Amino acid sequence: MNTFSARLTRLLAACCVLVSSILVLAPAQLAAQAAPDYTAFRTNDEDNNIEVFKKASPSVVYITNSRLVRRSFLSLNPEEIPQGSGSGFVWNSDGYIVTNFHVIQNASRLTVRLQDGTAWDARVVGVEPDKDLAVLHIEAPQDHLVPVELGDSSLLEVGRKVIAIGNPFGLDTTLTVGVVSALGREIDSVTRRRIRDVIQTDAAINPGNSGGPLLNSLGQLVGVNTAIYSPSGASSGIGFAIPVNTVKKIVPELIEFGRVQTPTLGIAMFPPQYADYYRSRWGITGVIVLDVIEGASPERAGMRGLTETNRGILLGDVIIEVDGEPIADEDDLLNVLENREVGDIIEVISMRDNQRVSYRIELRASRQ
Repeated sequence: MNTFSARLTRLLAACCVLVSSILVLAPAQLAAQAAPDYTAFRTNDEDNNIEVFKKASPSVVYITNSRLVRRSFLSLNPEEIPQGSGSGFVWNSDGYIVTNFHVIQNASRLTVRLQDGTAWDARVVGVEPDKDLAVLHIEAPQDHLVPVELGDSSLLEVGRKVIAIGNPFGLDTTLTVGVVSALGREIDSVTRRRIRDVIQTDAAINPGNSGGPLLNSLGQLVGVNTAIYSPSGASSGIGFAIPVNTVKKIVPELIEFGRVQTPTLGIAMFPPQYADYYRSRWGITGVIVLDVIEGASPERAGMRGLTETNRGILLGDVIIEVDGEPIADEDDLLNVLENREVGDIIEVISMRDNQRVSYRIELRASRQ
């Protein structure tokens, strides 16, 4: 009996040890079994969003715009106050940053904050207000800079997926997803010139997204977010971006020259803010030649601007066509010239004294 009791006691003790070990291990094992692998439930589209964000977000920067103001006439010490903020992106490892012109307009001081949290004072290298683009430079080490990968906006189609990354309302590194809603749109720049071939997207773009990248599903830059169409000032499903092929043409010129090297005809155009009024008054279409520059090709060819007579202002040449392209206003003429080079010979058709006149004009470099 004693032997049996001893054996039973040892058996019960072993069972207790076994139960205790099960109770200790079971929660961990059950937790391991219960924890689902969420990565297995991600869709291909979600995986792509995550991949693009990880790839491109290090290239996106946060730009703050400050200006100096004098609070009152009693104080001679100006104070620096925030004027606005926006987004931008790293163009290359030399420290060049691309953003919108309206983001940095009228700034006394600009600060660029990188994704690693470091902040750098920035200087303006070049601006092109007509296209709402600007280039800044920061003295950051190359290992802090992750340039964005450039794409090809000519490959975009309506319905293709696009992703915007920016800093809406100061909330840094925000991702929104949408599609290309339309191509070939036109919007007004801050100078009232039309920006053509603009991308329309329904990816949410809000104040602060301006200057940030619009990306394709490969994480390549296809546009620069520049404006929204919204009565309330917040995203309503219509946003606009400057196509990257336009950006690729302009940014290198801004870096090298500080401005775009658009050739000129060698004429003075009637001021655009008055041109529509006088076109309507005189019942004409085209670009009114105000004057010709002395020694330039138009003067040598016999082109004539406005002249003052005893009976009032006498209309000279009105440009209606360049190289077969109709010219209705100053925007049309400037857009044609943007696609030409200094030294090119172009055919200009104008109306003068109710007759068509043809000129062959050599384009000249714009004044510094």
